[in-house]
Amino acid sequence: MKILIYGINYAPELTGIGKYSAEMAEWLAARGHEVGVVTAPPYYPQWEVHPGYRAGRYAKETRRGVTVRRAPLWVPGKPGGLKRLVHLASFALSSLPSLLRAAAGRPDIVLVVEPALFCAPAAWLAARLCGARAWLHIQDYEVDAAFELGLLKGKGLRAAVRRAERWLMRRFDRVSTISNRMLDLALAKGVEPGRAVLLPNWIDVDAIAPREGGDYRAELGIPDNAVVALYSGNMGGKQGLHTLADVARRLGREQRLWFVFCGQGPERAPLEAQCQGLPRVAFLDLQPAERLGELLNTADIHLLPQRAGAADLVMPSKLTGMLASGRPVVCGAAPGTELAAVVARCGLVTPPEDGAAMAEAVRKLSYNAQIRETLGAAARQYAQAHLHVDAVLAAAEREFAAVAASKGKPAGAGV
Repeated sequence: MKILIYGINYAPELTGIGKYSAEMAEWLAARGHEVGVVTAPPYYPQWEVHPGYRAGRYAKETRRGVTVRRAPLWVPGKPGGLKRLVHLASFALSSLPSLLRAAAGRPDIVLVVEPALFCAPAAWLAARLCGARAWLHIQDYEVDAAFELGLLKGKGLRAAVRRAERWLMRRFDRVSTISNRMLDLALAKGVEPGRAVLLPNWIDVDAIAPREGGDYRAELGIPDNAVVALYSGNMGGKQGLHTLADVARRLGREQRLWFVFCGQGPERAPLEAQCQGLPRVAFLDLQPAERLGELLNTADIHLLPQRAGAADLVMPSKLTGMLASGRPVVCGAAPGTELAAVVARCGLVTPPEDGAAMAEAVRKLSYNAQIRETLGAAARQYAQAHLHVDAVLAAAEREFAAVAASKGKPAGAGV
């Protein structure tokens, strides 16, 4: 198959959406498929273009058998509502020539990754022009989340955006997303059941496996007998990071309990300010991908805060690594959400943005090594059974092959 992947985030050295796009592309290339990518220079989560790349230049490279075309974009130093829209629009416009050039190679599938939804119209158009099947993969319902979290406002605007989103989604030959609740939402937005595909996030359960995590403890001066509660991931507005500071403050007298907060993003500075003066709180910058397993194994307890408005609009990609590391998770999630259902098997679930409840859950686990071991084993078992990269991507490959085989046939209603 010839597959063209289009999206703003593509960075194998990071975690999250960019890493998943890169791993999918490289996995498919290793299986003998011809894979191309149109993307931006890496800038996330620091909101600063990484060394070795330029924001204002087109570039082309080959990485592990994947042809990667990078298009310019504007990166705001402090992303806000309007600035973020301009940022996304700059890439959607600048990447169009690269997308059409790549599509001239007549791929079987043009797959666009949301976020950003801004890229979806061009991906659909390119697929139709070159006779390919159009595939939309949703990692994050960014538009719904933006309204729920107050980043975008207005009933009229929301209604107009919903209509446009529904119209657009119905025109793709396949729409996939990463959880059952998010798949249900795609159906509610008008995607036909026969075109909806579950494609969960994955993890290399061999690379991320339970081991002793001593190196980071030594580097941070954490005693061997301490209990470490770790948050590792993007530090943005959807995570509800203020809860972490509240938890650390409430547990400040627990002498054996340490907190490690690792990551970068616009909410890092406010979190550091809220933790100023708190004992046994350490901050780490984003760590190299090759040290991810070591970092995750530093934890005795993983922390997964979440904003209340984000329920079932996202399934945090960081959860896969937490589960694979064989450590229990304390998660802020509303009852009845899919995130809560997954974590309930292998951790403790508290109401979102409830620092008191999360602190009590952490305190409870910190005093019971047996419970931590039992829940951690359940986490590892779930990752092995449901999230192994080869199993998930082999299923995706079969879906790609099925839709590619229909290339040239009528795409059906709504196209």
